Amino acid sequence: MNATTHIPATQNEEWGFWGTMNENAQAAWPLAMNEVSDATCQPLESVRTFLDSRHGRHFADDVLNQMLTGHSVEQAIHAAVARWMGWTIGRLTSRDYGIPRGLPYLTGFVIHCEIAEEALAA
Repeated sequence: MNATTHIPATQNEEWGFWGTMNENAQAAWPLAMNEVSDATCQPLESVRTFLDSRHGRHFADDVLNQMLTGHSVEQAIHAAVARWMGWTIGRLTSRDYGIPRGLPYLTGFVIHCEIAEEALAA
């Protein structure tokens, strides 16, 4: 990611990724935004929507769990991204969310959150 790229600010400081990360949110936000965008090949605005969602809260839980094992914020985000990219969308998740089966979990939910937000705005 280009260093001059503008990182969209959270729109959900109380919950989602930011709210769950608490005192680590300021440092973790740009790292997570860039790492998730790079891994999923999705734009930063879509990643912001994901991180601000309840799915972003679950992602933050995974990051915090990694930090509890001694990882730095950066290492924990990297590990969480690798873990979520390693999972794939199964039959039930595909049925419940309309995400294509077999897609990497992280990619699927970033795209799902973007589509859900667009549908609410329409």
